Amino acid sequence: MLSVPSFCGRRLSTVLVHLKFAEHLKEAVTYIGQGDIRVSPDTVTNTTFLVTRNMEDFITWVDTSKIRRKVLEYNERVWGSN
Repeated sequence: MLSVPSFCGRRLSTVLVHLKFAEHLKEAVTYIGQGDIRVSPDTVTNTTFLVTRNMEDFITWVDTSKIRRKVLEYNERVWGSN
């Protein structure tokens, strides 16, 4: 049986904060609602989506996401200058 904190800790928005996709839960919920997040090949827009530990490795930005583009540009600047 899962406890309430364990159950809430598996919600996609909470996992996004834990994995540093977002700084705050509100921001994570916004990303999910706008369709910026996918789990495996599926775009997720349901903020109550539950993520198993195995699924955590397959969380990423949608290819058309503006945020993804900004992250890639930032990484290129940081890692490309070395």
